Amino acid sequence: MNIKIADIMHKSVVTTLPHKSLGHVRDIMAKNGISSVPVINSEKELVGIITTSDLANGHSEGTPVNKIMPEHVFTVPAYNDVHVAARIMRNHHIHHVVVTHEHEIVGVVSSFDLLKLVEGHRFVMKNPPTKSKKEEKKR
Repeated sequence: MNIKIADIMHKSVVTTLPHKSLGHVRDIMAKNGISSVPVINSEKELVGIITTSDLANGHSEGTPVNKIMPEHVFTVPAYNDVHVAARIMRNHHIHHVVVTHEHEIVGVVSSFDLLKLVEGHRFVMKNPPTKSKKEEKKR
């Protein structure tokens, strides 16, 4: 597969700051139809991420984002093949990976983006293994 992450990522990334409330993030997600919001600091460095799963954990609307956000965010360079993002998501049981280029946030890839890729048949099936000589002689 030669499809790059940059080919399928969402380029319009909506971010938030650590001191903002969960209610604010919920409104951002609803308004933009998104399911994750990267959290950046005042220097625009990635410091966390909030997803719809985080919002479903029963925290109050006024809870600051930095109280519940995972501080370890998985990132992937935009020039990588899509299988890298898929492997990260599968291995770490997550649904969003932030896409970077030279430490700058340039996009987000979700598991749904990868499913759309498969659904659209935008992948190349590997050739099936060839039969061995022994299998052919058995016939």
